[in-house]
Amino acid sequence: MHPGPRNLITDVPGLRVGNAQDDALKSGVTVLTADAPFTTSVHVMGGAPGTRETDLLAPDKSVTAIDALVLSGGSAFGLDACSGVVAGLHAAGRGFTVGSARVPLVPGAILFDLLNGGVKDWSDNPYPALGRAALAAAGEDFEIGTAGAGTGALTAMLKGGLGSASLVLEDGHTVGALVAANPQGAVTTPGERHFYAAPFEIDGEFGGLGTDPATGLGRELKSRKAQAFTAGANTTVAIVATSARLSKSECQRMAIAAHDGIGRACVPAHSPMDGDLVFAVSQGERAGNLPLIGHAASLCLARAIARAVYAARPAPGDLLPCWQDVNG
Repeated sequence: MHPGPRNLITDVPGLRVGNAQDDALKSGVTVLTADAPFTTSVHVMGGAPGTRETDLLAPDKSVTAIDALVLSGGSAFGLDACSGVVAGLHAAGRGFTVGSARVPLVPGAILFDLLNGGVKDWSDNPYPALGRAALAAAGEDFEIGTAGAGTGALTAMLKGGLGSASLVLEDGHTVGALVAANPQGAVTTPGERHFYAAPFEIDGEFGGLGTDPATGLGRELKSRKAQAFTAGANTTVAIVATSARLSKSECQRMAIAAHDGIGRACVPAHSPMDGDLVFAVSQGERAGNLPLIGHAASLCLARAIARAVYAARPAPGDLLPCWQDVNG
C-alpha cells in the first residue's frame, strides 16, 4: 500500500472536498460531495455526538445514497451548515426526487469550538452561509491544518485541525480519510514532539520523527485544553471513503473498523465527553476486499489525525500552541 498522488481523500475518484472558514470566528465547515449520490453509512463511538440525518444511514433504512456530507465547527449551531449545503445542492438541481419535489440529502456532524478564543457574538447564525461556501469551493485539492471544520479545533495539548490521507491498495482500489480533529485526548506523547500515530507514518508526512523512545503508560490525563476552558468540549469527526463498491451495511463495517484509527492516534479516545463519529463512503463499481478496506481506512484515519495537528498554523487569539510552534 502507498499513498495516492495527493495523499487526500479526493484520491478516491469522483470525490470533491470544499472548505470555508471565518478566521475571526475561529470556526468553519468542510463539505464532501461528488457529481452523483453515493452510498454512505456511519458509526458513532463517542459519548457526546452532535449529528443531523444520521439515522437514515443505518443499513435498514430506505435511503440508498446521499448527496453530500458535512463536518462543521459551532456545536449545535454548526448543524445549520447542512442547510446551506442543501440550498446550494437544490439550486444546482440535485436531490432525491419525490414527485415534483427534489430534496438533497446531507447528513452532518459537528465539533465543539465555541470557547476557543474566537468571536462568537453573532446576531445571525453564520454556519448556513459557511456551508454553502464550502460546497461552492469543493474540488480535488483542498487545504488541511487550520482550515474548514478544523479551523478552531483543539487537542488536549496543541491546536487540532483538518487532516486527510489516502492509500492505494494492491488490487488498485483507493481508500482515504478526512477528519476534523478536536479530541479530549492528546495526539502527541508527553513532550508534544512525537505523534501516537507515528508507527503508521509514510514518507515523513507529519515530521518523520518516528516513535517516542520512551516507554510506559504515557501521560496521566493532563490537558492544557481543559485548563484553558472546559473538559467537555471535544470531538473527532471523520469521513472514510473507498473506490470499491460497498453496500450500506458494508460501509457501516468500514466505519466501525476505521474507529481503530482514532484509538491509535488519540489518547484517550471515544470518551464520554467526545462525539467521535465516522462516516463511510463507497464511490465505485468494482467489488473489493472489505477486511483490507477497513484496515486501510483505520490507517488513513490515524495518519490524517496526525497530519491535522502537524499542519495547524498559529492565529491571533489562539489558546493553545501549534505543533510547529513547540517543535519549530
